Amino acid sequence: MTLWVFGYGSLLWDPGFHVAEEAHARLHHYARSFCMRSIHHRGTEDDPGLVLALDEHPGAYCEGLALRAAPGTEDDTLAYLRERELISSAYLERRLAVGLSDGRRVEAVTYVIDPDHVQYCGGLPLEEQAQIIARAHGGRGPNHEYLRNTAAHLDELGIPDADLHWLTDRVRALLG
Repeated sequence: MTLWVFGYGSLLWDPGFHVAEEAHARLHHYARSFCMRSIHHRGTEDDPGLVLALDEHPGAYCEGLALRAAPGTEDDTLAYLRERELISSAYLERRLAVGLSDGRRVEAVTYVIDPDHVQYCGGLPLEEQAQIIARAHGGRGPNHEYLRNTAAHLDELGIPDADLHWLTDRVRALLG
């Protein structure tokens, strides 16, 4: 069984599994945004941070990477991803069709936000997002590091994200 994973946030720069192939990919009807409060990796229950999630929006699309797990590692990869991504049940695991830049269409494991979960916070103003990201810190480090790494990797991949650029500049100013 071939296992593809759609990466749009930290999976771009820290997949945590052996990737045999990667390709630019587009997922329709979802938008990347800081719509999930992070109480483990980039914040705490007392002071939540923000992480990117895919929020369902008909007509929208998200560009990222499709990552194919190395042959023979599919079960271990899925177990690892479930432990990492489903830590608080705010994400839902879906198998969704993504279009690759070379024209192929593949089904990819994709983690999308559960809009009914207590950690969902879609629609926060960018300034409020920046204030949270500048101060929050969790088990995997400062929230601003997550933002900076994700924005830098999207730039390297040629995937523009105006909100992440604005947030990166604003958080840098807040941190001095």
